[in-house]
Amino acid sequence: MTTPSVLFVCVHNAGRSQMAAAFLTHLAGDRVEVRSAGSAPADTVNPAVVEALAEVGIDIAAEVPKILTTEAVRASDVVITMGCGDTCPVFPGKRYLDWQLPDPAGRGVDAVRPIRDEIERRVRALIAEIAPTI
Repeated sequence: MTTPSVLFVCVHNAGRSQMAAAFLTHLAGDRVEVRSAGSAPADTVNPAVVEALAEVGIDIAAEVPKILTTEAVRASDVVITMGCGDTCPVFPGKRYLDWQLPDPAGRGVDAVRPIRDEIERRVRALIAEIAPTI
């Protein structure tokens, strides 16, 4: 059995995709290979996102936004986009999902918490589907 791989993509790789990757890594451990990237990466991860995840015991303070590459898409079984439009390359045989979520950019931690909680819910459902425990 091979390890499934998931790529989370948003525009800046500073909010939604960082939260989703952090939750998937935290909850699935080595059962899933996790990547995240942005079509136009920011310089840093959104501080309100870092704070919101720290509140639930996940530390992403050292994470850095990454540029979306064709190689990252090719290497992933599931590609989940979050508001990046048509910038993500499409390859046959990949599963593509689009999670419509508010962008946490420019918002405080109070506004980020509900986005964080919805991402966690969706990540838990994804794990149950692609990497259930035996």
